[in-house]
Amino acid sequence: MMNSTSNQEYSIQDFLVSESKADLIEDIYQGLSKSQKQLSSRFFYNDEGSALFEEITKLPEYYPTRTEIQIIQKNAGTIIGEFEHTNIIELGSGDSSKISILLDAIPPYKLSNVSYIPVDVSEAAIFKSVDLLAYNYPGLKIKGLRADFMKHFNILPGEKGKRLICFFGSTIGNLTRKQANEFLLKLINIMHPGDQLLLGLDMVKDENVLHNAYNDKQGITALFNKNILNAINETVETNFNTHDFEHHAFYNKKEARIEMHLIALKNLVIKSNNFPKDILITKGETLHTENSHKFTTSDIQYFATITGFRIKSIYTDKNQWFSLILFEK
Repeated sequence: MMNSTSNQEYSIQDFLVSESKADLIEDIYQGLSKSQKQLSSRFFYNDEGSALFEEITKLPEYYPTRTEIQIIQKNAGTIIGEFEHTNIIELGSGDSSKISILLDAIPPYKLSNVSYIPVDVSEAAIFKSVDLLAYNYPGLKIKGLRADFMKHFNILPGEKGKRLICFFGSTIGNLTRKQANEFLLKLINIMHPGDQLLLGLDMVKDENVLHNAYNDKQGITALFNKNILNAINETVETNFNTHDFEHHAFYNKKEARIEMHLIALKNLVIKSNNFPKDILITKGETLHTENSHKFTTSDIQYFATITGFRIKSIYTDKNQWFSLILFEK
């Protein structure tokens, strides 16, 4: 799909259109059939979920976004470095707040040498950010990709010029430790010497700070968590009702992660013509919807050791609550 503004053209390519519905159904059904029922956090980000997450990032209790933004603002010039013919790829791009800070560090007359490639599963988020960036940064070449970056490694463009791959928000914390290791190994294998990865990591900290960030007083995180059920209903025509569940988020100290669950408030029978049989959920049983792992400086070094990345710089805040690591191949 090609669109244009008075300043430039930009494109948005959709790789999820061809995604098999049968694969999605199988993924959801298998998750609900486990002894610890689970739903993939990718389903959080339908249009409503993306809008709710934007609200979460503005909550007083939710420190990660504002802390990361402060780090980027302080170090944008150093991070962006040499930007001649650079491809900036943002995985899980969401809104344009963070990438805009980096783009502001590039002189306007140099923007024509830069390509920006946002990758996200949310069509609404892609369109919104691309429209805004196309207007605010004349000359910037933009190619939006609606895709699941966990699966579509081969679509990441940028054969010419250095690539800066941005993975903000500690999204890597949603993966298991094994998945995170595998993800970084796959990523470095498609990168070229000199390419860089800017990786956001939410660090281990006081448990009360973590608890409050995922249990805000306004209940926005609870709405976000429950909305995954609406997304599942849309995808596989199930009969989930958000009122039948309660939001539950807690810090698992042993695994160094926040876990998000939905607790069933009564016995339920979940039906779908797409499922081979009904799903039975008993009162008090939980659906595990997300992990958000927290990291230490030892984890940063471990990532470098297992992947072969060179740690070029580590940027953090005064409380050391959040870190941005600039890795280089």
